Amino acid sequence: MSSRYTAGPTETERCIESLLAVFQRYAGRDSNSKTLSKKEFRTFMDTELGSFTKNQKDPAVIDRMMKKLDMNSDGEVDFSEFLNLIGGLAQACHEHVASAPGGVAPKRP
Repeated sequence: MSSRYTAGPTETERCIESLLAVFQRYAGRDSNSKTLSKKEFRTFMDTELGSFTKNQKDPAVIDRMMKKLDMNSDGEVDFSEFLNLIGGLAQACHEHVASAPGGVAPKRP
């Protein structure tokens, strides 16, 4: 995935590789390695987005999120559906940062 103009993967390429790796880490623990089952999705949310899930007062919020993400209604979340979650979270973070004083994301060291 490396660009011919750089010595190694770019920051964006590394982010894509990370998203693929995270999805693959949780998908297929139950059966289908191309999707997240309800149990796998909950494990993903609790592990990777624990600060979100632990602050939820409604225990059914994860089930509702999965149902909303499951565009083809097969009871599982495929990679495209997973990306909808990631995109939505990224958009929410962007809006939060943009509304902060100065409206600029902090630079990484």
